[in-house]
Amino acid sequence: MIHKPWGMISQFVNPAKRKKKLLGDLHDFPEGTMAIGRLDVPSEGLLLLTTDGKVSAEIRSNKYEKEYYVQVDGQINQEAIEQLKTGVEIGFNGKKYLTKPGKASIIEDPKFPLRSQKIRDERHGPTSWISIIIREGKFRQVRKMTAAVGLPTLRLIRVRIGEIELKNLEVGGVIEVDSFS
Repeated sequence: MIHKPWGMISQFVNPAKRKKKLLGDLHDFPEGTMAIGRLDVPSEGLLLLTTDGKVSAEIRSNKYEKEYYVQVDGQINQEAIEQLKTGVEIGFNGKKYLTKPGKASIIEDPKFPLRSQKIRDERHGPTSWISIIIREGKFRQVRKMTAAVGLPTLRLIRVRIGEIELKNLEVGGVIEVDSFS
C-alpha cells in the first residue's frame, strides 16, 4: 500500500513521456507491479499495488467500499449530503449517469499534511470537509458528484479501500503487506 502524493501519475510507465512523477519514483517495486485502480494526478491517498491481475480485478469490483475525504469549496449542508447519498447525475463517457447510492457525511477537518501546491485560503470563502463512501469508481466520479451538488472539490484524499485504511502512513510512504484481506 502506498500514500500517493498530489501531482503524481498512478502508473509505473509514462506512455506520453510527460514530465510527471510516477509511482516507481517512490520505491523499488517488484517487476510487474501495478496500481489497483487509480487516483488522478490532483488526488491523494491510499493506493493498493499488486503483481496479481486477479487481485486487482477483485478489489476494483463493487464488492469493496472506497472512502474519500473531500474538501469542498463552500459550506456543505444536509440537503447536499442527502443528494450525495441517494445518487446524483454526472457525465460519464459523453452520457448522463446516475451514481449508485452511497454514504456521505460532514466531517471535521482531518488535518492532513499540507500538500505541495497550496489550496486557496479563507479569503476566498468557506470550505468544508465531507466523507464520501462509494462502491463504484467512474472517471473522476467523486469530483463530479460534489460539483453536481454545487460544491467543487478542492482536495480529494482516499482514506480506505474495504478494510484497509490509510491511517498515519506518511505522504509518499510505502508499506508491504502480505494480503489485502
